[in-house]
Amino acid sequence: MSQQEQRSNNTSAMSAPTSENIRLTRFWFCWGYLDSVKDGLGKWGKKAVQATKNVRDLAANMWHHLKTGSSFADTAVERIAMGTRVIAEGGHEKIFKQSFETVSEEKLLKAYACYLSTSTGPVVGVLYLSTVKLAFCSDYPLSYEMGEHTQWTYYKVVLPLLQLRAVNPLTIGTTSSEKYIQIITVDNYEFWFMAFVHYNNAVTSIQGALQCR
Repeated sequence: MSQQEQRSNNTSAMSAPTSENIRLTRFWFCWGYLDSVKDGLGKWGKKAVQATKNVRDLAANMWHHLKTGSSFADTAVERIAMGTRVIAEGGHEKIFKQSFETVSEEKLLKAYACYLSTSTGPVVGVLYLSTVKLAFCSDYPLSYEMGEHTQWTYYKVVLPLLQLRAVNPLTIGTTSSEKYIQIITVDNYEFWFMAFVHYNNAVTSIQGALQCR
């Protein structure tokens, strides 16, 4: 047999798979496909569970935020009005710079709707996190007495990041919806913020800012 005929016979033998080989190939292909589908569904399922939890947490946080005010309906209307104001005035950063003195290169990082706990009750407002400070401003002016006259002013708190010692997320009470962020300064003053709409994000951002000072 010539070398050409031998190569031809070898090629024919290699190019003619048996039915058993075909069945095995199909089996492993199907198995690999099903395994990929299973992994994909597993990942999708985990994302769906996490997304559902996030939506549930957001709804609970919003409910607690509205319930913390003196009137559920009034607080809901005020929150809508605040959102309209933010849009009309060009965003949170412009309101932040109008409300507080800022230094050059200072940038607003985050803004969170929440309440500040005070001796006279919770005050609704926005907690701003910038590259320099943590600052709270009430949504509306509050009244106070000065002599025989009543004065109105926004309730503000300014905490330079360099003066912060600790940021503690806390849950108080019988329900997990009562979530607080306790801020402790280097001279041991404490500030308690509560009823965040986006609580977990606020905790992460403020703690991150404290670590990156």
